[in-house]
Amino acid sequence: MRDGGRIAAAIDVLSDVMSRHQPVKSAARDWGKRARYAGAKDRAWVSGLVLDALRKKHSIANTMGDDSPRGLVLGALAHSWGWDIRRIDDAMDEEHAPDALTLDERERLVMAPDPSAPAHVAGDYPEWLAPHMTRVFGEEAVIEAQAMAVRAAVDLRVNTLKTDSERAAKPLSAAKAETSPLLKGAFHIPARDPSQREASLESIPAYSKGWVEVQDAGSQIAAAAANVKPGETVLDYCAGGGGKTLAFAAMMEGKGQVFAYDIDGRRLSAIIPRLKRSGAHNVQLVHPREPEALEPLKGSMDCVFVDAPCTGTGTWRRRPDSKWRVKETALAKRMSEQTEILAAASHFVKPGGRLIYATCSFLIEEDEDRVVEFLRENPNYSQEDAAESAIASGLLTDEGAETVRKFRNADGSVRLTPRRAGTDGFFFAVLRKQA
Repeated sequence: MRDGGRIAAAIDVLSDVMSRHQPVKSAARDWGKRARYAGAKDRAWVSGLVLDALRKKHSIANTMGDDSPRGLVLGALAHSWGWDIRRIDDAMDEEHAPDALTLDERERLVMAPDPSAPAHVAGDYPEWLAPHMTRVFGEEAVIEAQAMAVRAAVDLRVNTLKTDSERAAKPLSAAKAETSPLLKGAFHIPARDPSQREASLESIPAYSKGWVEVQDAGSQIAAAAANVKPGETVLDYCAGGGGKTLAFAAMMEGKGQVFAYDIDGRRLSAIIPRLKRSGAHNVQLVHPREPEALEPLKGSMDCVFVDAPCTGTGTWRRRPDSKWRVKETALAKRMSEQTEILAAASHFVKPGGRLIYATCSFLIEEDEDRVVEFLRENPNYSQEDAAESAIASGLLTDEGAETVRKFRNADGSVRLTPRRAGTDGFFFAVLRKQA
């Protein structure tokens, strides 16, 4: 496909996302089924342009004076991809391209961003979130938000049950992977040029062999804060796809027992092929259809990890469409669920054991507020220094240790963001039950 046809396709896909409230992945897949002529590079190009248009939806719409799919896509070409007016013009003259640029579009494509734009426009986040952003980031809200409106690197955790960093480095070089600055046993693949296709990890033997797992560095650091040891018993209470479950199994060197539970059985089932690939033999799944299997675990876990369901604000770089779908009612619902889940999970911690609370959200309402509420209702728990717990695991580099200490909150919890640490937005706190 030529650029003009790709631009038209991006407008079509974005129209489906906005009018039918579809995730980009689904809308792009539907377009791909209709456009059998499109190759893998074409699909990656179209999806990438749509995602970048959504990452900066407010600021692009403000500059273009147009929040339609066409306005957003054209604006993304100029203001995210750096295309000059001549290149856009040439593409619009091609066969299967959208209509030629209007005079107003030409003028706006070369305009600089509006320095007087409101914070939610300059930062590209929903207006209703403005007070929440100010609460957590203060005067740096816009700067923090802008760092959430760019593409993210792909982070990889080395599976020490099968290999080590030195051995894994060579095959990962084909994907241009670099050593993680924050974690000793990790790599990251820098975000590619907007129009380029991301490397396919499935094609790398090191991935298919189970030598590495895809896991954001922030998630890896949160898992490190659990500081689990060989021989312990651990419950991953909201295991989801199992990224942290597998990290725990590796930290425990296959010794002891990790129980993985999630209320969503479909999400939990995603861990099965990953378990086989990883070689982890000390993991037991507890399916939500058999909740009675959890009963014998009450009061006996050395560590219970709660990666609570949340608004997902910390993942905006990877899922920009979700940024515009989150509503105030969803936040209120999540807060209620978090309170209930944290209380339920606490029953499995043994005396002297620890409870880790984490979210991929930067909102205080989902983070510190939930911890404060829990401690008020459970005086037999106290909060510990989450930064030092992560460092004690031995998994962090010197830079990683400096980072978690720098962004440790007054209560001992840690909040990481793309701007602060180059990770997804992540919060974690360590709570200790009285012996």
